[in-house]
Amino acid sequence: MLNLILIVVLICLVTLGLVFLIDRFLPQKIKPVLVIVFALLSIFLGYKIYQSINAPIEFNKVRKERFSKIIAKLKDIRDSQEAYKMVNGKYANNFESLIQFIDTGNYTITSQRDSSFMRYDKAYQIDMQQDTVIIDTLGTVKVKDSLFGADDRYKTMMNVPYAQNGEKFEMEAKIIDKSGYKAPVFEAKVKKNVVLYDQPADLVARENTLQSVEEVNGTEIKVGSLNDVSTNGNWPPIYDRKDN
Repeated sequence: MLNLILIVVLICLVTLGLVFLIDRFLPQKIKPVLVIVFALLSIFLGYKIYQSINAPIEFNKVRKERFSKIIAKLKDIRDSQEAYKMVNGKYANNFESLIQFIDTGNYTITSQRDSSFMRYDKAYQIDMQQDTVIIDTLGTVKVKDSLFGADDRYKTMMNVPYAQNGEKFEMEAKIIDKSGYKAPVFEAKVKKNVVLYDQPADLVARENTLQSVEEVNGTEIKVGSLNDVSTNGNWPPIYDRKDN
């Protein structure tokens, strides 16, 4: 903004200087032509100044709208992956397996209750009370109904909104070693350049270098991690509000 103000001030000073020189030294018959030239130049410079002010504002509006759609998809992917892991003990490595699971998978509904029974203890030669937990299977519920109800948006959750060439989210799952524990992890992501393909190159380049707790940092929008046991996304809390 400071640079813009300096440019405007400089243009005004140069314009005033040229007007003074024209009025003082140039013949009268040339002045109307120069007035027209200066009028056109002023219109052009005014448009450029307006564009330089308005472009970041429009970019931010487009970015927020598109990122909101992207993040909504990534949340669906995360919810689906967490359901897949609950049933299978690991994450799906591709969207075909994940979608098939949602179509056909079931949760088992259980309840547990404390109980006890008497068992003969040979050491003490008496019956002693033993505590236990009894798990009862109550039935099953379809994964699709639990996550999406009647909505079938999960069938296209691999598609990146606003992508120019029909790009898909990149997704990978694997098992990593964390302090001797074999932990399943997954990551789904898309590059910001894919989502902002039609935006000004300088603003997109600036977006890719962001490092702020209030922004989506880095060159990608992603959920999960292949290096840590996490299903968090790299977006700020503003994108988790209901109105986004």
